[in-house]
Amino acid sequence: MARRRQLKMSTTGEVRRAISRVANMVLNDDMSPQRANSILCACNSILAAVRVDDQARKLEELERLMMERKEK
Repeated sequence: MARRRQLKMSTTGEVRRAISRVANMVLNDDMSPQRANSILCACNSILAAVRVDDQARKLEELERLMMERKEK
């Protein structure tokens, strides 16, 4: 049975590394282009979600800072 591979994709850096690994696997004929396309589509979705989370966290921080400033 083939060894299962797991790609970490919790941060933007991990997603970039996953994309690089998938591209190398296709270049080395270790993965079909169709499978790689599916994985890269998931990478794009995950990357968008991570960016939205990062933006929401930054917005919350800015709102907190604004509230602190108003209280002074």
